[in-house]
Amino acid sequence: MAARLNPSPTRPPEIVELRRLNARDLEPLLQEETAAWWETLNWDFEKSADLVRRFVDLRALNGFAMVEDGLAVGYIYYVLEENKGLMGDLYVMRDHRTMERENLLLSSALHSMVSHPQVTRIESQLMMLELLSSRAVPAATHLSAFDRNFMRLDLRRAPLPEGRLRRAISIDRWADVHQEPAAHLIATAYQGHVDSSINDQYRSVMGARRFLHNIVQYPGCGTFFRPASFAAFEPAHGALCGISLSSLVSQEFGHITQICVSRDVKGCGVGYALLRRSLLALRDVGCRAATLTVTAANEGAVELYKRVGFRTVRRFSAYVWEGFRG
Repeated sequence: MAARLNPSPTRPPEIVELRRLNARDLEPLLQEETAAWWETLNWDFEKSADLVRRFVDLRALNGFAMVEDGLAVGYIYYVLEENKGLMGDLYVMRDHRTMERENLLLSSALHSMVSHPQVTRIESQLMMLELLSSRAVPAATHLSAFDRNFMRLDLRRAPLPEGRLRRAISIDRWADVHQEPAAHLIATAYQGHVDSSINDQYRSVMGARRFLHNIVQYPGCGTFFRPASFAAFEPAHGALCGISLSSLVSQEFGHITQICVSRDVKGCGVGYALLRRSLLALRDVGCRAATLTVTAANEGAVELYKRVGFRTVRRFSAYVWEGFRG
């Protein structure tokens, strides 16, 4: 999956706005990307590809395609959200992939986003853009990069023993009524945390509400799976103190989309208890593996996942650009 260092185009590629194309133009590209997500991550990308097809045909998707000899060989799309731009996806076909071509698409999207006066921040977590020490990234003077690990656990072999809780808690299945207290929990728990530098939705209750809504309603992190999602409470006063949210990314693969515990119970075994419940529930419905992503600098979380049996199978970067305007 690594990008080649030196391009060898027959002629310079053309960058075309996605609004000038239709879904049929992107079909070979989307088919290859769907196969790549499965081969690399065991992730069914078809629902996400269907959204791309739908919005391209509606002429409603911001972004660009790279066209060589009449064939769309790469694309990038983005969304604008108040003062922020979000890169949704970037993919270049394997036979045409170079860092130069990937960067050409990145530069096109960055330039387009910062042309909007309200945009002061741009975020991306492009899992198909492999982390390479030699990678140069456009607009580097405005860039912060954070290494991320994509980790996988073989649920058929994981023992998942019951842990020792050092705080009395009760664990319930996730319900919609938990969403508002969960937003408050996330905003509080992530204050000063490295992940709030990657995703600014963690910095406020309003942002956390939007984050939770996106997890539940959209397929970006798989299809939300309530039977393997849980909430923890402190019985003394009924306060929410932790959540573990899960999705299905294919028929036999689950994904942990969020693990969060309050600062009051951090280090008391609550995070492991919630994670274990989610993993057991995924195994009970026939999942043979579970995955998650974690920031490499979040050493405590990485060590917990390693003890459970997760292993890093891919590394990628989260990119944040800020400071385009003084």
